[in-house]
Amino acid sequence: MACEIVETEYFTLHTLDDGVFAAIAKPGQGAWSNAGIVDLGEELLVFDSLSTPSAGKELRRQAESLTGKKVKYLINSHYHGDHVFGNQVFFDTTIISTYDTQKLCNEKNSIEDLEKEEKEMKQYLLQLKNQIDSTEDNILKASLINQYQEMSKVLDDLSQLQIVLPSLLFEEKLTINGADRMVELYCLGGGHSPSDTFMYLPKEKIAFMGDIATEDLHVPIDNPVEFLSILQQVKQMDIDTIVPGHGSVTNMALCNTLIDYLSFLTQSAKEAIQRRLPVEDFIAAFEIPKKYKEWKGVNGIKMNLKTIYTYLQKN
Repeated sequence: MACEIVETEYFTLHTLDDGVFAAIAKPGQGAWSNAGIVDLGEELLVFDSLSTPSAGKELRRQAESLTGKKVKYLINSHYHGDHVFGNQVFFDTTIISTYDTQKLCNEKNSIEDLEKEEKEMKQYLLQLKNQIDSTEDNILKASLINQYQEMSKVLDDLSQLQIVLPSLLFEEKLTINGADRMVELYCLGGGHSPSDTFMYLPKEKIAFMGDIATEDLHVPIDNPVEFLSILQQVKQMDIDTIVPGHGSVTNMALCNTLIDYLSFLTQSAKEAIQRRLPVEDFIAAFEIPKKYKEWKGVNGIKMNLKTIYTYLQKN
């Protein structure tokens, strides 16, 4: 499905089609999330800028050296730092996101006091280290180690980090036409974050999903109902290849897996509410199905159960 062509310190580059590449993050090295490179014909489009300026710089260098063309567009799938902290490397391009993502980038990612930010990040890393040392759960330990390594890379780059906001904004759909290729950007709501954008290449049947799709990961949920709705709409699209926000290049089977996951958690929470079971008791008694036990995530399945329970109780 995907042919590996370049290996860097931060990611491996895979060819998905002629002029379409996926940058798959190496765990704990400062990229943290996956990205995409699309040759539009006369210029390039990049999807997500990775977690650190250092990784973002390498992403742009590889894109332009690989094709001999310049990056014209950068897409931000959502506001989380592991997808946008490389934005400053693309300051001279047109950075695109939804209105909500730009607003959240501005509100959540701004660094007003570098010294305070560094101190808080060091305290957080110390807490992670203590958790790593104390946990006996191998899956949780692996998740915590990856979080520690990735956040350490962000700390290394923090002094040079500049928050660069998107300048071209859209709401639900934006089509970008290049000389040789068209891409479509969609925001069907907010599932993982309040506003999630994915990119679709209709001719090539490739979708770069951001964190709407992740592999073997208890990805944090913002809105469970919208998350499920987005995935169900994506399932109706003509897609052969999916690039998840985290994980390996795959196909639509991943979409089905995540629909099943969200549906199962939602049904479990509904039944607990109907039985008037308090959320703490619901989570404590919940038995993780075997097929989800190996999934990673520092907050695991329990945080998603709590989010869904709380959402359903309020709505």
